[in-house]
Amino acid sequence: MYQFPIGAMVNSFKLPLREAIVKAAEIGAQGLQMHATFGEMSPENCVGEKRKELLDFVKSNGLVFSALCGDFGKGFANPALNPALIEQSKRIVDMALDLETNIVTTHIGVVPTDKNHDRYKIMQEACFELAKYADEMGARFAVETGPETSLVLREFLDSLDSTGVSVNMDPANLVMVTGDDPVQAVYNLKDYIVHTHAKDGIKLADGNPEYIYHAVHPVPEEYKGIKYFQEVPLGTGRVDFPAYLRALEDIGFRGFLTIEREVGSNPAADIQIAVEFLKKTMNA
Repeated sequence: MYQFPIGAMVNSFKLPLREAIVKAAEIGAQGLQMHATFGEMSPENCVGEKRKELLDFVKSNGLVFSALCGDFGKGFANPALNPALIEQSKRIVDMALDLETNIVTTHIGVVPTDKNHDRYKIMQEACFELAKYADEMGARFAVETGPETSLVLREFLDSLDSTGVSVNMDPANLVMVTGDDPVQAVYNLKDYIVHTHAKDGIKLADGNPEYIYHAVHPVPEEYKGIKYFQEVPLGTGRVDFPAYLRALEDIGFRGFLTIEREVGSNPAADIQIAVEFLKKTMNA
């Protein structure tokens, strides 16, 4: 038997923020992850006393922030956009620390398998800067798994020689996009995993992940209209959660399993089921 704290992606509830926080507490979550790239919760809008009031409200409901989501949906493959995106990402780190978490999750784009690819170096340079700032601040930019295999991601992270850029482990993304084994991925990425998304899914068709996650180019006509994968409730997809959780325990992971539900007509009910599923699986 092993225990990991359970969190919930507050935006998944599709409720006003404070209602979502209360709902997360009601269904038994211990932590929250919140999008912090737009609207009232962006670093430029949630400032000063607003951050303190938000943190106090979260704590008054018996919760903590497991992480902030700092994904701008663009990755770091475009050198013209990177300076602004990097600065915005740094401001999210500052906000995260004010909210008493040191983890900001993000997608960096698709890491090329060819290390000589121009985009590989562009992404490296951006991540060097992100890692440097995170190290200075005692924080972590956690790259979400999925667009590339865990081995490709590990080699990329090894090249940075820093844990300032780490991993947000999403087992469903690996299953749905690359067909990678989430259990083996835990061992491949064991030195970097600081946060996880509890999500499940199935792969429906093979395809180029560059056109599925944070595309660098417009989607070619032949890829349009194809459903490549499907997210499903925890325990009903291709993620072997008992083996996956054992692997996390085996590597000494002690962070959050943060439930993310991106589809479905009743996300609060699905998140409640996910909490119960995780507790049952951990106690089996």
